[in-house]
Amino acid sequence: MNARFSGTILQSQALANYILETSAYPREHEQLKELKEATIQKFKERSLMSIPADEGQFISMMLKVLNAKKTLEVGVFTGYSVLVTALALPQDGKVVAIDPDREAYEIGLPFIEKAGVAHKIQFLNSDGIPVLNNLLDNGEEGSFDFAFVDADKENYINYHELVLKLVKVGGIIAYDNTLWFGTVAMTEEDLMGLGPKRAENYRPIMVCLKDFNSFLAADSRIELAHLSIGDGISICRRIK
Repeated sequence: MNARFSGTILQSQALANYILETSAYPREHEQLKELKEATIQKFKERSLMSIPADEGQFISMMLKVLNAKKTLEVGVFTGYSVLVTALALPQDGKVVAIDPDREAYEIGLPFIEKAGVAHKIQFLNSDGIPVLNNLLDNGEEGSFDFAFVDADKENYINYHELVLKLVKVGGIIAYDNTLWFGTVAMTEEDLMGLGPKRAENYRPIMVCLKDFNSFLAADSRIELAHLSIGDGISICRRIK
């Protein structure tokens, strides 16, 4: 399997590969494997935008522990995490999946259909903020068990304010990429050591995510667990 889908921040690559090859890949659903390979073929390095297999299995187990039936996803790409979710939900479960890039989603759609879970997914071809506002306007407040946000990082605080209303008290919100290749813990000198071009590319989102991480840490409306799976995932349990 392709190591580009590991992306683990706080471990050696050897240990990341051990986790994937020993525990994650053997249990990865066949259509998830096929979707992943199709994403690599189509998008090359951009395939890193998909979550790794171990993160997917963590989300799947969390959904089952929650007995989740209705979930929300902001940022879909080719649909790996949507397929993870749909496979974990019961037959009458529902995923509202939002992304402005329908072409990317359609790369994964044949594998979603092959897995027999397309009926659980409502794909909305749109930016996230308008749809979230529409859901609130349509009386969906507190109706979702789980939300996964993996969209434009600059809007994470804005997404949080809306999604926190849509997820029920006791429900879970997960934010992806909150370690941003480890840059959130880097000094300016460390960042520049990556090379001027990479530093320039990483810095704007790094700054946004550092602000977001501090915001979540101070948010009394949630319980928070910030984990080093993949590129970092922040798990928020709504308590107010």
